[in-house]
Amino acid sequence: MLNDSERRFLAYWEAHRVGEKKLTRQLLIGIPIGLLFAIPILIFLFSGKIWYKRADAVAMTQMNPVVLIVAIIIITAFVAIFYKRHQWEMREQQYQELKEKQKNEQIRVSESSNTSK
Repeated sequence: MLNDSERRFLAYWEAHRVGEKKLTRQLLIGIPIGLLFAIPILIFLFSGKIWYKRADAVAMTQMNPVVLIVAIIIITAFVAIFYKRHQWEMREQQYQELKEKQKNEQIRVSESSNTSK
């Protein structure tokens, strides 16, 4: 028998599963997680001025800022989309398992009502 939270999840996921699979939604919702990966890279790169001046000088002469910006954008987008797709897959799997459980319960109830007649 499905409990209340499982029934609420089934109702929610049936209503929102198509919308949450869209790439643009996954990207926009996942950007904060992507930035959690990209910002430490920037902090590490620019903190070199404090702790190792020679390495910072070499990095600044050889680093192209456009490449850095493009790399940060790509890292952010990849992590954002990957994270949200993974979440979607986990919820979809839970949904499929609950639907199967619900179907098995309905079959069991109908069989027990047929045998009692």
